[in-house]
Amino acid sequence: MSSGPKYLRYLVFAAVGLALFFFISRSAIPMPENIGTKLNNYKDTFTSSSSPSTDSSTSTSANEEAAVINKPTNEAPGSAGASGDRVNATFVTLARNGDVWDIAKSIRQVEDRFNRNYHYDWVFLNDKEFDETFKKVTTSLVSGTTHYGIIPNEHWSYPEWIDQDKAKKARETMEEKHIIYGGSESYRHMCRYESGFFFRHPLMLNYEYYWRVEPSIELYCDVSFDPFRFMKENNKKYSFVLSLYEYYETIPSLWDSVKKFMGNHPEHIAEGNSMDFLSDDGGKTYNKCHFWSNFEIGSLEWLRSKEYIDYFETLDHDGGFFYERWGDAPVHSIAAGILLPKEDLHFFNEIAYYHIPFTHCPTSEQMRLDLKCSCNPGDNFDWKGYSCTSRFFDINNMEKPPGYENQS
Repeated sequence: MSSGPKYLRYLVFAAVGLALFFFISRSAIPMPENIGTKLNNYKDTFTSSSSPSTDSSTSTSANEEAAVINKPTNEAPGSAGASGDRVNATFVTLARNGDVWDIAKSIRQVEDRFNRNYHYDWVFLNDKEFDETFKKVTTSLVSGTTHYGIIPNEHWSYPEWIDQDKAKKARETMEEKHIIYGGSESYRHMCRYESGFFFRHPLMLNYEYYWRVEPSIELYCDVSFDPFRFMKENNKKYSFVLSLYEYYETIPSLWDSVKKFMGNHPEHIAEGNSMDFLSDDGGKTYNKCHFWSNFEIGSLEWLRSKEYIDYFETLDHDGGFFYERWGDAPVHSIAAGILLPKEDLHFFNEIAYYHIPFTHCPTSEQMRLDLKCSCNPGDNFDWKGYSCTSRFFDINNMEKPPGYENQS
């Protein structure tokens, strides 16, 4: 039959047509040239530099692709509600190599709930060199640029005016009384460093605002706005999410040092300050209220101001960081309370937060739903008897959210 060659030609045409279709379809799919790099590499380039004046060493890790900033395209209403470029700010964490997996959890929380849309930098500080595991793990998790710095020895040691034998006896006495961290020497160095030096580290001098993050924290809600931008646009200097009373046995003479500072530097005391948050009798005594500083967002320029430096140096020379166990939380809180007008402080109700053992969970059910919160409102510490947040609302004439009575 003569139809054989005709069918053969049809089969050849069909085969050619299918080949052309596959080629065109394949070409229409964009395949990144560096797909192998994207899949197999993490940000593993570390460059180091040291500052002769401070004997500190720093390292920055990021490749060119990791340094690209993707600006958010929209924001839900919140404390800010304004879109725009990032402000000059960073996260900051004081950690050791052994904290790597606990801080990894914290980074994942911050990135998932907020920073994946903003790519802010992250500064890690340690009194020892960070090892490669810490750098690789944290760099792979942070969407912004990571920086690693060594704390200068003079900021993590005894100043010359401290009697180390007296300090040792104080630790032994507090340990016998079972006061938390009472016997710890390193804890005291940490509190002093967070109180007076972290904001002066060479890496931190590059920024205007900071957000402190500690290992093993949780963020329970989406952060649908930029807290850094809110702080800047509203001239806020210090912010918090949890407040409580300090353990008096750790700070018996702290207020005496504060009163000495106020007497020596009346020019530094702000008008319209938050003294009523700190004292029930106009400043004669301290009621022990403080903002819990394991979460804080603040102005680095304020901490580097003459007012704050004079305040810190007064406290530092009185020796309470070592002879007692002064924490950075009351030190920061008292400074904010007396050196700043009330309007410069802010409570971030929208940022739901957990640090063992306390939780801030927004009281408003609608807010929790809007921000996709996973916290149990029954765990909210804000209105409990040991919290000072209610006092903060009262002195600022702020209306408490409906239903707060049910959480007290």
